[in-house]
Amino acid sequence: MSIVKINVLTVPDEQRETLEQRFAARAGAVESSDGFEWFELLRPVEGTDTYLVYTRWRTEEDFQRWMAGRGQAAHGGAQGEKPRPAATDATLWSFEVVQQAAPKQG
Repeated sequence: MSIVKINVLTVPDEQRETLEQRFAARAGAVESSDGFEWFELLRPVEGTDTYLVYTRWRTEEDFQRWMAGRGQAAHGGAQGEKPRPAATDATLWSFEVVQQAAPKQG
């Protein structure tokens, strides 16, 4: 089954709009990658400054290939002037999908 990578980002209130705009500006950067299955940017709504960036991949190898290539550029690994980070802290969580469900078709 698939693997899930969740980037846990601490984002101060004054940087929320910046973070969301940066993700919107690079829309499509991951979608055509081999093995990519899903992306969501989750905004906190209840008393926390933690955003979650959820991606789902066919295999760990697919994720690692993306990170070594286009993912590195998307995360500021390319040469050139780097903008100030919107997040003050980042942690990567990794999971294997062991069960899943989809809505029943009516």
